Amino acid sequence: FRVSDTHFGILLRPPKQKKLVRKIIVHERYGDVLLDHEYDVAVVELASPIEFTSDVHSVCLPEASHVFPDNSSCFVTGWGALENDGYSVNQLRQAEVRIISTAVCNRRQVYGGAITAGMLCAGYLDGQVDACQGDSGGPLVHANSRGIWYLVGIVSWGDECAKPNKPGVYTRVTYYRNWIHSKTGI
Repeated sequence: FRVSDTHFGILLRPPKQKKLVRKIIVHERYGDVLLDHEYDVAVVELASPIEFTSDVHSVCLPEASHVFPDNSSCFVTGWGALENDGYSVNQLRQAEVRIISTAVCNRRQVYGGAITAGMLCAGYLDGQVDACQGDSGGPLVHANSRGIWYLVGIVSWGDECAKPNKPGVYTRVTYYRNWIHSKTGI
């Protein structure tokens, strides 16, 4: 995570649970060189269930039709670098970012039309707060007015970290919701 010049997000100390992976299902179309960054989604099946506690909770998957409004406050978490091309810190951190409209993100000076329906931008146009290398695959979550947490996105790509006019780009979970259901039944 990159958060301003002096502050690197909030350090989290979650309880640890080690789980073996039974299966990873990667989207069938991921990796097609003609579809740069498209289909950047996978599902991981664990060999044993997560043990939910007062500190470990599930996150809800939104329906495919759900719309998270522009400027919604979200949190991204990860173990990534604290600066562009830096080393991963191996400490879980979180940062608050805001959803940026696809129209704004597709402006010439931002991503010039590269943001598709399966992607969303979150962060700030002035930079300062962003996911970074090593955070890919991490969650972007949003709590609704009743305090229910939803998985909005998955850290996917960006142009460096916390650069002005280059917010983070996430896989849009609602776009892939039917694919997730077809692979998991959830």
